[in-house]
Amino acid sequence: MITPQHHAALPSRRTVLRSALLTATAALSATYLAGCSPSSPRSGIPTSSQSAATTGSNVKRVLLAYFSRPGENYYYYYYYGGRIDLKVGNTEVLADKIGSRITCDTYRIQAADPYSSDYDAIVQRNVREQDTDARPAIEGRLPSLDGYDVILLASPIWNVRAPMIMTTFTEALDFRGKTVHPVTTYAMSGLDTTERDHAASCPGATIAEGFAVRGEEVKDADTEVEAWLRRIRLPVR
Repeated sequence: MITPQHHAALPSRRTVLRSALLTATAALSATYLAGCSPSSPRSGIPTSSQSAATTGSNVKRVLLAYFSRPGENYYYYYYYGGRIDLKVGNTEVLADKIGSRITCDTYRIQAADPYSSDYDAIVQRNVREQDTDARPAIEGRLPSLDGYDVILLASPIWNVRAPMIMTTFTEALDFRGKTVHPVTTYAMSGLDTTERDHAASCPGATIAEGFAVRGEEVKDADTEVEAWLRRIRLPVR
């Protein structure tokens, strides 16, 4: 109830009704705005049971699937076409940077017939696999994509495209309704054909903005990684 403090006369009936109406309207507006306000920050791993109705925003479950090869690598930019022996492959380094910044599950794609650490041997094998449109077998059980909304597919670029084992992976799973982001490490060619290749082998998926880092620069790519994750609207920890 509103009590006048500076008037000796009692308010008119019309004034009382108007004040009551304004009070009720303000209360209704406050309730509506409270219902639309952002929720507090969430913690932990998001699950498919969370929804916009209960959290205030859409929760995206993310799978980061990557293939990486250590050993002798060709470095074009800083090493002028020289070679360097890597204990950890460039794509694994990049996958670790991504995985440490967002909430996601990680799956490493490994060949049943391991790839050599010798650069020349890898070049020869990759040419054979590309020429024959091979599907190299993957070791172990493949993940289920059920419940995931976003899939990050990471690999090196070999002879202007992702290794054929990536097509083995994508063709074996159902990507319908998923958002796929290609991720690559490269010597000269960026994403090259990965967007087109994933579009062909992931029917029903949305191929969204990819990310490419020169292999020689991947260790210092923290700023670029975070900028890309923010552009594609994945919450950065």
